[in-house]
Amino acid sequence: MLEDDFYCTIKFKGGDEIFAKVAAEVDDDRTMLLVSNPIVVEEVKLRGTIVGHKFEPWLKSTKEDMFIVNIDDVLTMSESEDIEMILYYQDYIRKMHKGNHAQIDRKMGYLSSVQDAKEVLEKLYKSS
Repeated sequence: MLEDDFYCTIKFKGGDEIFAKVAAEVDDDRTMLLVSNPIVVEEVKLRGTIVGHKFEPWLKSTKEDMFIVNIDDVLTMSESEDIEMILYYQDYIRKMHKGNHAQIDRKMGYLSSVQDAKEVLEKLYKSS
């Protein structure tokens, strides 16, 4: 049975700490977490004072955005109701997904869309 999604910080037994949108999946005697878009949050300090936060993907060598985690690997987790943190997280995730689609130009080999090329070729065929 899948529980409702919630935002939370998870601390793993191995030391990693992530912030993510999470849903719990209870199956027989096992509990798994479906972790969506996990990020690592680091404090940015200037002269010893925290001035902001830096967000990075939890796993940097994959483009996947959904992970299954065994609850046995979790040391602790805390549901977040910090609206500011959730909004920063959502904004970061939105920008990350938007950035994955590079604009392709003529230098990269883009000549036209399939539809545009089809129309040009049909006009050439009909005119000859």
